[in-house]
Amino acid sequence: MERNWAGNLTYRAKKVVHPASVDELREVLAGDGPFRVLGTRHSFNDLSDTDGTLIATDGLPVHVDVSSAPGAARFSGAPRYGDLAPVLQRNGLALANLASLPHISVAGAVATGTHGSGDGIGSLATAVRGIGLVTPGGEPRTLVRGDPDFPGAVVSLGALGVVTSLELDAEPTYDVAQTVFESPAWDAILADLDAVTSLGTSVSIFTRWSRTDVADQLWVKQRLPFDTDAAERRRAVVDRLGALEATQARHPIIGLPADACTEQLGVPGPWFERLPHFRLEFTPSAGEELQSEYLLPRADAVAALEAVRGLADRIAPLLQVCEVRTVRADDLWLSAAYGADVVGLHFTWVRDEPAVRALLPVIEAALPATARPHWGKVFTLPGDEVRRRYPRWDDFAALRARFDPERRFRNAYLARLGL
Repeated sequence: MERNWAGNLTYRAKKVVHPASVDELREVLAGDGPFRVLGTRHSFNDLSDTDGTLIATDGLPVHVDVSSAPGAARFSGAPRYGDLAPVLQRNGLALANLASLPHISVAGAVATGTHGSGDGIGSLATAVRGIGLVTPGGEPRTLVRGDPDFPGAVVSLGALGVVTSLELDAEPTYDVAQTVFESPAWDAILADLDAVTSLGTSVSIFTRWSRTDVADQLWVKQRLPFDTDAAERRRAVVDRLGALEATQARHPIIGLPADACTEQLGVPGPWFERLPHFRLEFTPSAGEELQSEYLLPRADAVAALEAVRGLADRIAPLLQVCEVRTVRADDLWLSAAYGADVVGLHFTWVRDEPAVRALLPVIEAALPATARPHWGKVFTLPGDEVRRRYPRWDDFAALRARFDPERRFRNAYLARLGL
């Protein structure tokens, strides 16, 4: 019985195949559909589900090339970020950002618009400069930045075929220092949210909403070197928040041991060992959770946070932790940051799906109508409302029709969205 990472979904597929090469993949696609692609299974809904054949990408051989294009890293196969990052580091290269978990596949994160945090940093998909895939009809295709179809093909929901290679923007390696501050005041945060989210290269606010006067923690990840003037400005903002610097390592969920977390206390270290919240060698949790996330334009972020704070008494009993992060605008058609800098409100719930699904419509109704749900998380917005929030939706639907005219990669999730 095949299940997702969280254990809340049992896949309905008649079979799961693990092609060991692109040729084997094409042979699979020559058979009867429908098909969907399965990566590291870190999706909390039925995005990757099918009643046909699941194509697991874990058997595709991984090859990384950092020498053929300046400022780029090419790879084939389906590595996780935690597998790719050390190879880049050994070659003196780095990525601009990483998600909180290094355990997720690069292709899956890109296809769903997954992100880290940072006012000046785009989602993980914005690092993509080239994409190679095999279409549902078995045809190899390559798209590169600048091609007319490229902005629609990167965040693709797995609807255009199986991604077999990616080329990412790379830069010289750098170090990051991570510091945690405790009990920042919500009123002070909301009075100048921009000042808070600009405290470092990557900033996260964590709260259980068990209190509405203070958040639990503020995690600040800063690229080095960090100049003296910037350090003084940060101290002034932290003082206004009434926050105190943590004197020992913390877990985002208060009370849990910090062994699984990346090093804190301002100790410098390589980018890939600080930008994620969790270490690859640890399982960050047992998977006993659900996740939801909504991303809104910065102009609507304070109103969204106030709305959620007003629901704290209903949210807190089901919540493990809520994280607030920022993402820079991009031009990728199905990116939640399409056309605007956004603030993400991420909820990690206890694994009580009926109760969470009963609460989500209340949260969705309270949020501004600009909120876009993360494609791989649990949400209850109807498909027509989700489509309305993406100006290039019709363009993507047309692109999908060209890549998959026989709808071989169809499933119930895409049908709910009108695909």
